[in-house]
Amino acid sequence: MAKRRKEGTEADEPLDFQIPKFDEEGFIKRERRNIKTLFVSFLFGMLLAVICFGFWVLLEGSFLRWELVLLVAVVNSIWIKYLFLKLNIDLTDFGRKGWLTSFVTYFFTWVLVLIVLVNPPFYDGEAPHVDMVALPGMQEPGGTILFAAHITDNVGINKAGITFTITDPNGTILTPEFTFEDNIFRYTYQNPNNLLGTFNYTAVASDTSNRKTMFTGSFSYNADVIDVTARNTGILSTDAIIIRADERISNENFRVFYKIDNGSDINVDRKDPSDKEKYETTAEFKGWTANSTISVSFYAEARHYFVNNPEKFSNVVKHTRSSTFTTADDPNIGKEDTLVEWNATRALLRQSQLPNTLNYITPYPTGIGATPGFEVIVFIVALVAVVFLCRRRKNKKTT
Repeated sequence: MAKRRKEGTEADEPLDFQIPKFDEEGFIKRERRNIKTLFVSFLFGMLLAVICFGFWVLLEGSFLRWELVLLVAVVNSIWIKYLFLKLNIDLTDFGRKGWLTSFVTYFFTWVLVLIVLVNPPFYDGEAPHVDMVALPGMQEPGGTILFAAHITDNVGINKAGITFTITDPNGTILTPEFTFEDNIFRYTYQNPNNLLGTFNYTAVASDTSNRKTMFTGSFSYNADVIDVTARNTGILSTDAIIIRADERISNENFRVFYKIDNGSDINVDRKDPSDKEKYETTAEFKGWTANSTISVSFYAEARHYFVNNPEKFSNVVKHTRSSTFTTADDPNIGKEDTLVEWNATRALLRQSQLPNTLNYITPYPTGIGATPGFEVIVFIVALVAVVFLCRRRKNKKTT
């Protein structure tokens, strides 16, 4: 039922409402208090960051380094309240919002200042990173060993901070000249005396803070790194040619191939895709010709890509003995397309590989994003703070 409108004298009666008087003095007092607490929290965060930096240096090498430093900051946050009381700051109506603002100011000041302090130029806590390979890991006499390394440091490194030595099977220590440009170390060992056996090498990289990283490894020379088993006369398109390549050629997959009369590469499949030592081919691939006498040289290519670097580093093992084959009168000889390598680009585009792709994957360029570190903790804390503030505002609206 609709209410009756007030008429006459009732409508002229003034409403019983008065605008509250603005307490200017109380407002200024509160704002000064808030500025003072904010400033104190900021200075205390800077002080704790300096103290925690000292713990950071003392805890070098500790597995729980970040966690322990964070614990120091969290535990000591209780001193904020005592500082406010010591400075005679009136906290009667400070409330949750005031305390939250003070602790968030303290924590993020601590985080930002500490991150600055634990990084150059104030502190260098990281030794150089050295990623080195010897290609191939096992070579035949007459072949070379390519040494390649990616050497980086958060401050910087130069050629003068790198030493490299090779110890041959006779115990002789060599200190060869190498190149170092754009963080890439290169050196090719010739083995002029054709020594057989195991060689050891050591690389040491030091930065401007004299922090050092040592990398050691070994390689070897052997007369039978590659071995071929096949009949040499009257080869048919279906006759298997078995190639054994020592798995120590590389820790990664390596490509086995051969050349007919110094022609183009003819790639070879593995007999078993999971066995990196045994490979099998036939005379059905292009390059072979029927009713011919041909010379075949066998190879294995070891390659490596450093992370976030598209440059290919590779070296080959050439079998010291070439083989001579005579082929039969077989119309299927030399009819099949040669095998191609697995294509990383096609895989990235979700395209199928070609029908004549090798049954094993050779190394290809790879990349990796930045590794999350302490900034993850900051992100989580910031996210929790935002959620808390949003919920608090929502609760205020509902009340």
